[in-house]
Amino acid sequence: MPANDFMKKWLKDGDKKPKSRPSAEKFTNTDFKKKKSAASFVKTEKSEPVRLQAFLAHCGVASRRACEQIILDGRVSVNGKVVTELGTKVSAADEVLVDGKSVHLEQKKRYVLLNKPAGFVCSSSDEKGRQVAADLLRDSYKERLYNVGRLDMYSKGAILFTNDGDFAAKLSHPSSQIEKEYIVETSQIVTEETARLFEHGVRVDNVFYKCVRCDVLKPKKIRIVLIEGKNREIRKMLESQNIGTKSLVRVRIGNVNLDELHPGDHRELTEQEVQVLLDLCK
Repeated sequence: MPANDFMKKWLKDGDKKPKSRPSAEKFTNTDFKKKKSAASFVKTEKSEPVRLQAFLAHCGVASRRACEQIILDGRVSVNGKVVTELGTKVSAADEVLVDGKSVHLEQKKRYVLLNKPAGFVCSSSDEKGRQVAADLLRDSYKERLYNVGRLDMYSKGAILFTNDGDFAAKLSHPSSQIEKEYIVETSQIVTEETARLFEHGVRVDNVFYKCVRCDVLKPKKIRIVLIEGKNREIRKMLESQNIGTKSLVRVRIGNVNLDELHPGDHRELTEQEVQVLLDLCK
């Protein structure tokens, strides 16, 4: 496909939604198509210009939404001039810097699952000097990888990293409805009645929290499945019932399971896992 046609298609992809939300089982014996990347865009310096935030996302800086804020914060310069307008367009021939560092389109797209240990924050850097989860990957990958979604500093388990802005945007969008499963150990007993309450929904500080499913595994151990991913959602639901959280581990994101991956270790997703995640997005 010519570069110009590819870019036009790429820029329109964000407006498309699958007709229905398939289950992971549906794809077990399916032939998966390889996901298109920005490779054809970097073949020539005369490529059709694209919006700056899209360019940054394909350079592996962050998701498109996060790149928009980076631009608005005045952290991006193009050909020596600071740019804060989201409508700015650039091509591979332009010199683009973020925080004074040059960024370039990356042909190799990475999709990595990390088992985040407690004590690490999910951000590109931390002004308080705390350990950053992305640092656990720096020795293994030369690409700029950023987290898709978050886990708070005290939570552990599955979190995805990528340099594919379109992939990150689709999974992070509120409409994606990707399930995330957690195993939680609590300080107090969680009754079946409390579990049903969480499934029905609770309001905390004028914010409504609701899980898809809550199973009591032991008196002080539950399995909980979310699709919303609001900040500290599980902890706040438990706190609303005077229940403390001793340990919170995310064990599944969509069709991707943590399995036997040890804390601090990582692995790359298979092409099939990546495609099923995208197909699970609404």
